[in-house]
Amino acid sequence: MATSPSTAAPLVMICGDDEFSVRQRARQIWDQWSAEDSGMDQEVLEAGAGTVDEAFRRLAQLREALQTLPFFGGTKRIWFRDCTFLGEDRTSQSAAVTTALAEFADELKSFRWDGVRLLISAGKADKRRSFFKTVDKIGTVEEFGSLADEKDWADRIETEALRQFRAAGKGIADDALAELVGRVGPNLRALSNEVEKLLLHLGERPQATLRDVELLTPLQKMAAGFALGDAVGDRNLPRALRVLDEELWVIRAGVDKKRSEIGLIYGLISKVRLLLLMKELRRLGIVRPSRDFNSFRSQLAGIDPQSLPADKKYNPLAGNPYPAFNALRQCESWELQDLVRAMDVLLEANVKLVTSGLDEAVILQRALVDMLGLDRSAAAKRA
Repeated sequence: MATSPSTAAPLVMICGDDEFSVRQRARQIWDQWSAEDSGMDQEVLEAGAGTVDEAFRRLAQLREALQTLPFFGGTKRIWFRDCTFLGEDRTSQSAAVTTALAEFADELKSFRWDGVRLLISAGKADKRRSFFKTVDKIGTVEEFGSLADEKDWADRIETEALRQFRAAGKGIADDALAELVGRVGPNLRALSNEVEKLLLHLGERPQATLRDVELLTPLQKMAAGFALGDAVGDRNLPRALRVLDEELWVIRAGVDKKRSEIGLIYGLISKVRLLLLMKELRRLGIVRPSRDFNSFRSQLAGIDPQSLPADKKYNPLAGNPYPAFNALRQCESWELQDLVRAMDVLLEANVKLVTSGLDEAVILQRALVDMLGLDRSAAAKRA
């Protein structure tokens, strides 16, 4: 088995926001080390700590493991697994933990690594701390940032979903796959859980359908921010009102400080703007309806960049293409004049939120009713 530079180092730390990728990569390295040396001297230490005292105990266990010689000879392997006190949370930021980690880092600098390998897996680590700098200097650090920050997260989620279905000898319909990506969002761990549920639900059936995904897969936290816009895009007033109520509860309960009523309006304006753009690209024949995200992305790759707006806010090629893929499907249910009117409604609601003393919930509910309260059958006849 070939050994990469990172796995050859006696000290390796795998860390980052992408918990799924961190665990997967750490497991890969651990298995490779085990294959290279079949000796039985190995220890897996759970490194989660919710308090300062627990962090001290975890470090004491790690010290003891490092200082204990291999009983069977050969190489001793230690996995300090899922460490939770290297980041910026309350426990990690405590002066006592910071000092203890700095002292441990000094010990690692003079430690003799002959016959010992240490693997540390953790969440996001604070790069400013001496512990991180020491590990990075004397060992190897691999970081896995949040998938949400990557432009191609939808492609990675889709590819991983297909891999897991095929590994189980099953398939998934194109529209079901698109819905699964939208509901899970940029979260590989959640994807793994949801695919497992779908596979169990399928039984002897060979392929998951859209109905299966709608029945079993809830909106994950990372995808919840798209839920209101998707309900509007689908022209589903009952769902939009229900999602709005959930969003307002999150805002007023202070669960997520980054969300606000005005932010909901801005999000809906961006959604309607994207629907308008995809409607126009569809009318001009620049893009065609597609249930397959990969084929849609291929269409986008063939578009002359000069034919699209220079401003990134209006350009589906400038960011993640998945929202544009979803909007292309949804815009078929809208007439151009209805989208223009929806933009007017949202702009009016924006002004009211800023200048009037009306209740924010009433303003937002009224905007949704004004946009989506048209008779759907009448809208369908016009299409």
